[in-house]
Amino acid sequence: MATGRGAPEIAVDVGATPEQEGLNRGRHVHNLLLFYNPDVQCSVRAVPAFRNRSAMTPAEFVTRWKNSGGAEIANSHSFIKELCDLLGVPHPEPTRADEDANVYTFEKAVKIPEGDGTFSDGRIDLYRRGSFILESKQGIERREAEEEALATITKEKKHRKGHAERGSSRWVLVMARARAQAERYARAIPGEWPPFLIVVDVGHCIQLYADFSGSGKNYAPFPDATSFQTWLSGLEREDVRHQLRTIWLEPHTLDPSRISAKVTRQLAERLAKLAKLMEGKHEPRIVAEFLMRCLFTMFAEDMEIGGFKTGDLTKLLKDCRGKLDEFVPMMESLWSEMNTGHRMSGWLRRKIAQFNGGLFEDSTALPVTADQLELLIESSEARWNDVEPAIFGTLLERALDPVERHKLGAHYTPRAYVERLVMPTIIEPLREEWANVFAAASSLYEAEDAKTDKQRKDSRAEAASL
Repeated sequence: MATGRGAPEIAVDVGATPEQEGLNRGRHVHNLLLFYNPDVQCSVRAVPAFRNRSAMTPAEFVTRWKNSGGAEIANSHSFIKELCDLLGVPHPEPTRADEDANVYTFEKAVKIPEGDGTFSDGRIDLYRRGSFILESKQGIERREAEEEALATITKEKKHRKGHAERGSSRWVLVMARARAQAERYARAIPGEWPPFLIVVDVGHCIQLYADFSGSGKNYAPFPDATSFQTWLSGLEREDVRHQLRTIWLEPHTLDPSRISAKVTRQLAERLAKLAKLMEGKHEPRIVAEFLMRCLFTMFAEDMEIGGFKTGDLTKLLKDCRGKLDEFVPMMESLWSEMNTGHRMSGWLRRKIAQFNGGLFEDSTALPVTADQLELLIESSEARWNDVEPAIFGTLLERALDPVERHKLGAHYTPRAYVERLVMPTIIEPLREEWANVFAAASSLYEAEDAKTDKQRKDSRAEAASL
């Protein structure tokens, strides 16, 4: 409908385009904006309430940032905002005068305890209450430059460019200092320990550390030491983006203990049922040992250790359907190979390593019924990398009657009890000692590096004077 100057306009939010919908995950707020003038006609215009500012695909995001170098400190905020768009999560909010209201913001102010009753001022690169503290390599370099610089012009120069070449030993040290700084900030947040620490080298990589205990004393690489670091190109993968999105929005759902508890409980009930069914025909100790061998083989299959590949055992078990008489010789032969190792396993059709420790010295397998075989197949199909070691103790205690259990001394100590003892007496002192060693080594390295830089500059100056 044609309108003239000053015509009223009704803007109706009709959501986002399919591409935006994929990014924003339905987090649109439907607004109705009405500019009213009774003397003229009006028009209707449809607009999305929230628009992905970059509208970039993951591949475009990677291409845009991979050449940034991450040198500009200003890039840090831009990178994070565009990362938020890519993940479909809200942008950080403006900083407010009331610090308690700054629950998701850049440069959150904190008071850092120095251990002697005094406090120093700090600013977290990005903070989201209940989720994470994010510290960037660029942020730590900026603060170090501010501490070192004497003149304003020198300070500006150091702000603009990072001083740790990626892949170098110095880069590793700067990233480690950024992680240590994030931990100090975590200690300074009153009333909470954020479950995640995120360390970012803008346009290069993202490192994740987590502690779900709420104690702040056990931040460790997440999900593990081999995969805690995501390179920029990894953001093209949906599973990587989903993990980061979950850290933003529902971090505690990533707690391995929650996942493990659910899977372990289900498996424990299934295996306890199987144990009870078999106890009527066999001694509890024999049943427990047989199931222990089954469980460890399932674990080896899922973790792909010792020559096993995912699905190996499950396939062998399924092949026994309708042929139950083959189960015992098959399992005993497989376990004999695992006990000694074999250049070419007759069952796996590949080399199998020796599994020492004595678990497979007795390779006795027990005959199973069709129902019992199905219980083993269901257990084998579970994700054993999500299973708590407590499953072994749970199985042992449930499978053995109280008298037999007492005679064997078979009582399993839950992980929580072990950690309550081990963490303060062994792990925390070791980590503190390692932190001191790392700090000393870093100082020595940087002193030597500074000496080398000076020698290099002196050599260039001498060459220039010739």
